[in-house]
Amino acid sequence: MLGRSGLSRTGSFRPENLGQNALHMIGHLCFTLFVIGVLVFTIIAATYEPKNPIFHPSSKIETFLTSSLNATFRSDNTVVGTGEDFMVSNQTAFATFINAKDVVETKEGSTDEISLSRCEGYWKEPIDCKDPEVFHLMMKVVIERFEDIHFYQFGKPAPGPKANTCDMAWRFRPKEGKTVAFFKDYRRFVIKRSKKCKLSVVSIGDYHSGVNARKKKRKNQKPGFEQGGVPLPVVGEPINDSLPLVESEIAFSRGKYLIYAGGGDRCKNMNHYLWSFLCALGEAQYLNRTLVMDLTLCLSSIYTLSNEDEEGKDFRFYFDFEHLKETASVLDQQQFWEDWNKWQRQDGLTLYLVEDSRVTPMQLSEVKDSLIMRKFGSVEPDNYWYRVCEGETESVIRRPWHLVWKSRRLMDIVSAIASRLNWDYDSVHIVRGDKARNSDLWPNLAQDTSPNTLISTLQGKIEDGRNVYVATNEPNMSFFDPLKDKYSTHFLEDYKDLWDENSEWYSLTKELNYGIPVDFDGYMRASVDTEVFFRGKKQIETFNDLTDDCKEGVNTCNTATS
Repeated sequence: MLGRSGLSRTGSFRPENLGQNALHMIGHLCFTLFVIGVLVFTIIAATYEPKNPIFHPSSKIETFLTSSLNATFRSDNTVVGTGEDFMVSNQTAFATFINAKDVVETKEGSTDEISLSRCEGYWKEPIDCKDPEVFHLMMKVVIERFEDIHFYQFGKPAPGPKANTCDMAWRFRPKEGKTVAFFKDYRRFVIKRSKKCKLSVVSIGDYHSGVNARKKKRKNQKPGFEQGGVPLPVVGEPINDSLPLVESEIAFSRGKYLIYAGGGDRCKNMNHYLWSFLCALGEAQYLNRTLVMDLTLCLSSIYTLSNEDEEGKDFRFYFDFEHLKETASVLDQQQFWEDWNKWQRQDGLTLYLVEDSRVTPMQLSEVKDSLIMRKFGSVEPDNYWYRVCEGETESVIRRPWHLVWKSRRLMDIVSAIASRLNWDYDSVHIVRGDKARNSDLWPNLAQDTSPNTLISTLQGKIEDGRNVYVATNEPNMSFFDPLKDKYSTHFLEDYKDLWDENSEWYSLTKELNYGIPVDFDGYMRASVDTEVFFRGKKQIETFNDLTDDCKEGVNTCNTATS
């Protein structure tokens, strides 16, 4: 029994189980080999020192990164970010940044000098604006010159009109002041090479002097600049606010539209206009329809030079239409009616007419017609557009203020003024007239021209000798002469060359207005004055309502344009 027991096969060695056992053994063997491979790879990875600059940077990169520039660099020379950008950039950007084979070693206060034998004759050669050494020098000088702004990107330099000039652009934001916008500047640099081939910047031109570095807007490039997924305006970029067109008859016929017609909103102040316009835009978004809008405005007499209401003002004079058309579905009214008249009958497009503002957007949500037209009567104030958004609708329709940015043509003037002050100034807002006479803060200010009233208000708030920008509705600048003994005062009128007939603003708005010159009207002045005020390091307000647009509910002063 014992012998038979010792010779007996267990179940695992029975013939019918041999194939299954073999598979188990092969699986264990493969897993063992995999674990050994992982261990070997881990040991190699931990001990291997590759020549990749991410892990083993050259002395040139170390010099560049530890220099006082605190600037990042990309080997393709297309864009350079600096400062906090490097800290928050993603891994892809970091990998691109670190691949800096073309970096030329440069230490603060000195540029590597070529030996005299090699330099002889070379120092007279034209400046190569694409040379990384030139690029590095230009960035270094700019960062040192403009201490009151944060630099976000540099564009590669472009040759200027002369052999010793280079143009360079950069994006930036002021370190202080109320602004969420980005700004773009491009300036002309005069560069000198000594007989020892040492490079130095002789001078930097004025704001937007480096026109060769201003790139044309790429097709389908969206306006503004995204930060954290939120689009922000970039003042100084090329503007494309041409009117949107419907791609085809099929696209037009498939669309759903909303239009507001008539009403008593015409020629009211800009506060009123925006409150009504954004009600219409909010309803269009709620109904998922394209808003058909009239881009011609009637400017109220309170803003015009003629002191009369003026028709025919373009929406784009005052607001950023490029941003609006990229972020909302809108069409120009004139273009819409041309397409409607062509295709409405043959494509069977229908219109749904609403003549009572008490009909809510919620009641219109099931309408299938191609066009909903709200027609307003002639009796004020019941015929104001904003009536649609009152009552129960108020909690449903949200006015999309984030879609309305101030005109970047106007904001460019703001940036130019602040740049001339090197973004290093304080600001004060002084309201004259009835408001000033009745103010507890400025008692009898309209009649009192003694220095005590003005200076005592600013005493201890603004240091002596500071640049002070005065935003005011007072036309007589001599009223502020007492301030000049303590401060370097600046007023909007000091910068009228930025909108005169030789200015960029003048030529751009004239082109937009079919060759007819555009007045720099009162609303434009108030917009620019307010925005320059907001960019001051210290801001002293005498009243809360800087313009009629800075009131509760209609606060375009603190939207994304600021």
